[in-house]
Amino acid sequence: MTINPAFKEGLKKFWNELISYFNVAEDLEPQLDAEMSIRSGVSFKGSQLLVLIFAIFIASLGLNTNSIPVIIGAMLISPLMGPIIGMGLAIGIEDYALLNRSLKNIIMAIIGSLAASALYFLISPQYEGSSQLLARTSPSIYDVFVALFGGAAGILSIACKNKGQVMPGVAIATSLMPPLCTAGYGIATLQANFFFGALYLFFTNMIFILFASWIGVKLLNYKKVVYQNTKRSRRVQYIVYSVVFATIGVSCYLTYQMVRKSMFIAAATEFVEKEMVFPNTQVLNQKIYVAGNKRHIDVTLIGQGLSKDSLQLAMMQKLDSVGLGGTILNIKQGFSIGDRSGSDDEKNFQQFYTLMQQEVNSRQNTIDSLKQVVKDYNSFGKESLSLAPEIKVLFPDVKDIALSRMIATSISGTGVDTVNMIFVNAPKGLNAKEREKMIEYVGVRLNEKHVHLTLNPSNFPWPSVDSGKRP
Repeated sequence: MTINPAFKEGLKKFWNELISYFNVAEDLEPQLDAEMSIRSGVSFKGSQLLVLIFAIFIASLGLNTNSIPVIIGAMLISPLMGPIIGMGLAIGIEDYALLNRSLKNIIMAIIGSLAASALYFLISPQYEGSSQLLARTSPSIYDVFVALFGGAAGILSIACKNKGQVMPGVAIATSLMPPLCTAGYGIATLQANFFFGALYLFFTNMIFILFASWIGVKLLNYKKVVYQNTKRSRRVQYIVYSVVFATIGVSCYLTYQMVRKSMFIAAATEFVEKEMVFPNTQVLNQKIYVAGNKRHIDVTLIGQGLSKDSLQLAMMQKLDSVGLGGTILNIKQGFSIGDRSGSDDEKNFQQFYTLMQQEVNSRQNTIDSLKQVVKDYNSFGKESLSLAPEIKVLFPDVKDIALSRMIATSISGTGVDTVNMIFVNAPKGLNAKEREKMIEYVGVRLNEKHVHLTLNPSNFPWPSVDSGKRP
């Protein structure tokens, strides 16, 4: 089968046109200009260091008060990206003097950031860890990808003439400063999990921004420095590759643990909701967590007491059947109101009291609603009896009337409404004016705005048909 030359030529033209959209050669700055821009951001002396310290205090305030806008503002101010991009450039062009200078500056920046944030949290009146602080202690493989693509965007924006607003976005996305502030919080509060988790997250972001910058420099074909030491270059590259793959390995492991924990919490929550359902007993609260290598489900029940041993055995068997074998299940049934010395018991008592109060209020609302319905029904019936003599005088042709308040429901179940109805037995009929007058009159007497009238309904069991008796 031969391909039409015109089609082949059109396909080639389309491909070249598509590739041209990804060609950055025309937008690149000269290597010297890009290098100067990167080298100028490496230094952390004077104003740069002071700006970093101010940004650290701002970020610490944002983390302490759980304010995302303040944290974002601090990340925009922070000059931490400079020496990291500088290290990537230095490795790419094998400029080890620049690499040493960048390393010294980033180490100085880390020490200054940790000291400033630790000082802030030591004197801060609000000492509890917020959700934003906790979010900076659990690095995963996703942080690796964010740092990698962020670093790639950063080096490309520096190398191109059309820089736009890339670097501020990279500074926010890669999140270099908040982890350092969280590590400082760990120092101030002597919590190793905050310190090491946050510091590892920072190093993960830093290493992959560096790695992406290095690869970017290689792809941009930047010329290396005149002096070259091949042996030293290979050693540095070996170290970088080793650190990168080790970081990926640790991140993958942490991600695996995070996913396992999330799956366990979801499965355990579903288990409690579906399996721990009893006729006269309900779950007051539940706590599902992982401590070390052990998984825990703590459940507190209220209501009718159940056999502890039988309940524990039955639930453990069900845990095995749903794939939660090995989970430590702790079931508590009720508590003594007179013995509430522990904080957990006091919390349980407060929850129990709140739950019971809500139940009482709900039932009282139902009773009040039913009372109102009965009251309305009785008053409606009494009004219909008192209307009969008046209707006879005002509308002589009417022999019988019936009043009813009815519930109208659509077949599809999407609409429900209350309808006030008048059924009229007038063998001679009523003209339009008489019908309108009757509707208006009954509406005023019953204090109802909307009243509907049905004239001479067929097969209606009027009292007069059977000597005043209903069938």
